[in-house]
Amino acid sequence: MKKHRVQFLLFIYNLTQNFYRTYFKKKKRQWQFNEKQLLEFQEDTLGRKLGEFYKKHGFTMIAKMENHDVHHLLTDYGTNFEDEIAMQFLLLGNGKLNAHLLAAIVLGFVILPEYAKMYLNSYKKGQRMRRFYHVDFEDLLQTNFHIVKKFYSKNTQAISLF
Repeated sequence: MKKHRVQFLLFIYNLTQNFYRTYFKKKKRQWQFNEKQLLEFQEDTLGRKLGEFYKKHGFTMIAKMENHDVHHLLTDYGTNFEDEIAMQFLLLGNGKLNAHLLAAIVLGFVILPEYAKMYLNSYKKGQRMRRFYHVDFEDLLQTNFHIVKKFYSKNTQAISLF
């Protein structure tokens, strides 16, 4: 039964993805790198880790959605639907708010309610993290990944990226 619920969510996602990019990301520009170029970044950089993420999962970059993939790396959420929805809850807790995010949260909660505890924990995790939902990570691709992750993982003033 879960398989059918996930297929429905996938159908809705595919139906709305282009709309979301067109209307919610209209001011955002596509990154200047592709998956292959990311793999050429120095080891342990955010760019290299992102390239490895794409290679591992067999993904290609989606224009104007590159930061979303960095969010996976920063939050340790996978790419299955329950993790995708959990990451949306985390982003809500982190301060992001738009109609697409709210729709994903409501649909995810209604269609996959067995993960409610995970979603609540994700929301709380997002509240504890330093705000990152609005960051353009293209500027940080050459930065050490572990430093970037540590910086955003903890709401502390002791760590500096620069």
